[in-house]
Amino acid sequence: MKISIIQSDITWEDKSVNLGKLGELIIPLFNNTDIVILPEMFNTGFSMNTEHLCESPEAETFNWMKNIAQKGNFGLCGSYIVKENISFFNRWVFVTPEKECWHYDKRHLFSMAGEDKFFSPGKIRLIFSFRGVRISPYICYDLRFPVWSRNRNDYDLAIYAANWPESRRSVWNTLLKARAIENQCYVAGSNRIGTDGNGIKYCGDSMIVDSRGEIIASAGVNAESSITSEVSLTELSDFRKKFPVLNDADNFTIGV
Repeated sequence: MKISIIQSDITWEDKSVNLGKLGELIIPLFNNTDIVILPEMFNTGFSMNTEHLCESPEAETFNWMKNIAQKGNFGLCGSYIVKENISFFNRWVFVTPEKECWHYDKRHLFSMAGEDKFFSPGKIRLIFSFRGVRISPYICYDLRFPVWSRNRNDYDLAIYAANWPESRRSVWNTLLKARAIENQCYVAGSNRIGTDGNGIKYCGDSMIVDSRGEIIASAGVNAESSITSEVSLTELSDFRKKFPVLNDADNFTIGV
């Protein structure tokens, strides 16, 4: 399977501009990859302006994603602000060319930016299969909480969509590798670049990491780009058999 990441600058709270730019960045990947991963809140930036920016579950951004996925013949994913009933969610959505859809609501809300005051936390861990690969998605701050993403021999690829600040760059780079090593899985982390409406700077460092913690593709810093790498379930399975760490993992449950 080929996995691609789009590392983009995000114009603050302007969906039209962001979707237009992303559409152009994605075109070269049409019929040339299996999954395209976008950053957290790829259509607005990490904004708490929920009332103005929210969408219903299947509205403008969802329809844009569905259209791109069909044209490109790949799964497309990323997070944006969704309102259901009276609650707002930082929701990661995955759509396929066959119009299948899965979503995950961010569990760990970044209280230091007040995210917990504007959004409701997700309570359900998601694992699904696409083109033979078992996928488990997470959003930004989730990266700091390894228990939530612990592999119970139930997924092969962890995806992290993020708006991770440049000031904590070393933490992002370290934890992506750590999650790959401890879970014996591939990890794909998509981050943005540029400066948001609150003056916070982002430098990217989007990457794909193998189960040994080795970076197999990197977008580098401060540049809009896309990266693609092929992941091998055969290689992953062989490594897990030769070094079966997950067999010795602790059993546990998480309260919601």
